[in-house]
Amino acid sequence: MIRILTVLLFMLCLATTGKAQYKPVEQESDLKFTIKNLGFDVEGTLAGFEGNISFDIQNLAGSSFDVTVAAATINTGNSLRDDHLRGENYFDAKNYPKIRLVSEKITLLSKSGTYRLSGKLTMKGVIKPVSFPFTVVALPGGYNFKGSFKINRRYFGIGGTSTLADELEVNINVTAKKA
Repeated sequence: MIRILTVLLFMLCLATTGKAQYKPVEQESDLKFTIKNLGFDVEGTLAGFEGNISFDIQNLAGSSFDVTVAAATINTGNSLRDDHLRGENYFDAKNYPKIRLVSEKITLLSKSGTYRLSGKLTMKGVIKPVSFPFTVVALPGGYNFKGSFKINRRYFGIGGTSTLADELEVNINVTAKKA
């Protein structure tokens, strides 16, 4: 009898604490950035999406994002520049292969599906707070998350005193499906 009660309690705990887990879908996701170099816009992308997303519209306090992209995938359409950006003075992809975003809090901004993610962004071993609005669209078996934010590359020790602007804009479009 005690064994049966223990099993039932365990199953009840699993049912009440079980959250839907999602994984980023590489082929349906992208991270784009824009930064000025000598006054001209330079656009690029990063890929290699990995991580875990736990998202429940009814339980934002229990929702979380822990996702990464691969620093070595930087692509600006110029292979010489990309190789330079992977180097020690910029992303140092050899020693810091992942760029990571971890949420600390997710809040509803509007009933139309706009939320705010507050968390930590890690690049080149430096962790800084980040907060930005994002939208959510429900898909069969998952969600699409879109958001954008601006960061200062110098806060992460990227690029030193190069001709790049300090601020860049990051646009995220992630499709996540049940794991």
